[in-house]
Amino acid sequence: MSIGEEVILVVDFGSQYAHLIARRIRELKVYSEIVFPDISVNEIQKISPKGIILSGGPRSVYEKDAPLLSDDVFNFIVDNNIPILGICYGHQLIASKMGGEVKGEKKKEYGIATVDILDSEGIFNGLGKEETVWMSHGDQVSRIPKDFVISSKTDTCQVAAFRSTSKKIYGLQWHPEVVHTK
Repeated sequence: MSIGEEVILVVDFGSQYAHLIARRIRELKVYSEIVFPDISVNEIQKISPKGIILSGGPRSVYEKDAPLLSDDVFNFIVDNNIPILGICYGHQLIASKMGGEVKGEKKKEYGIATVDILDSEGIFNGLGKEETVWMSHGDQVSRIPKDFVISSKTDTCQVAAFRSTSKKIYGLQWHPEVVHTK
């Protein structure tokens, strides 16, 4: 596999799972490449990815010096309709970049959780009404961006997943790449 074939970029925000995400994509016979958040628009244009996954990470999107995609890069991805999947921190980053809100919560989630699937469009098509997932977060999306819908929730996380109603942009608070997520 090489650049030039279909490529999924995994933007690594310091996640302990970034390499696992890339491996899971490769197990689906799709080339994946891990890149850092300081990637440029020019580099993305050269790679021409079919999709971008924004990994989890240990920071808060509002922390000083938290790793972020530049506005130019994020807007290029959105404006060029490159599908985006945000996982945990990546989910929160999408919300904050697109006008939603992220807050630190008193009740943190770590471990197996049951999500209620509220909307089965797009990547949620075919899921049951409840799914077993792995959560690992302190912050969470408290307000979704305009033109997004909430796709799932838990008892302690009202926005466990969301999707854009007009673009292929999805966010998951949970980690689909780990074996604990069914």
